[in-house]
Amino acid sequence: MTLAEEQLAAWNEPDGVNPRGTLVVIPGRGEGPSVYERFGRRLAADAYRVRVVTDPVANEALAARQAIAELVDCAAPGPWVLVGSDTGALLAAGLVASGRLTDVDALVLAGLPTAAERDAGSWDDELDDRTSCPTHRGRLTASGLRRGALYEPVPGRWLERAELSAITQPILGIHGGEDQVSPLAQARARYAAAPAAELVVITGGRHDALNDQTHRTVAATIVLFLERLRLGQDLPPIALSDRRQ
Repeated sequence: MTLAEEQLAAWNEPDGVNPRGTLVVIPGRGEGPSVYERFGRRLAADAYRVRVVTDPVANEALAARQAIAELVDCAAPGPWVLVGSDTGALLAAGLVASGRLTDVDALVLAGLPTAAERDAGSWDDELDDRTSCPTHRGRLTASGLRRGALYEPVPGRWLERAELSAITQPILGIHGGEDQVSPLAQARARYAAAPAAELVVITGGRHDALNDQTHRTVAATIVLFLERLRLGQDLPPIALSDRRQ
């Protein structure tokens, strides 16, 4: 069994349906793969194969980079998309920007950190900073999340390595409008440097953008991005609003 298989959660497309692509999800600080069950099941229902590695910040022995490379280099159906949340977003961006992962067709970055650290709070503060979704709050409480992890410093040089200006692949940014961990104004400045980035702001959203109260809208936004990606790297539009006066 490979390292990736040992530290992996997986959701596949429905039986009898051809897969439409592969998503490799990199969690944020303190999170395990099980935190993304709801996200994985929803994307898999739309025939996208989902693989989630463990938190690379807490378990460097896992060699998350190796696990990710194994998944991207395998015979999984394309397009291949890296999905990162919090520090997972930084790691995904850093691996692609540095050229250490080249077989990636696009990135989805959620709650991209903009500072190395922030003041620590209580467990209740951390839950409030992460999400307003009661279901997700319950999952975080029961999942063995490493409490206080959200206030740990970002690993050295991860911020500077995640240079979005060096990434030529399409990027979809998902960011909570009320993200107190990574303020929206600072996130906007980072995305503005990318050659091909779309930033979607979730009204009232918190830091855990993939799992927050609006997780259905976020999943739908990602699926639309993936469907456009399947048509080409220039992301041709599929659905256009035609408002007649």
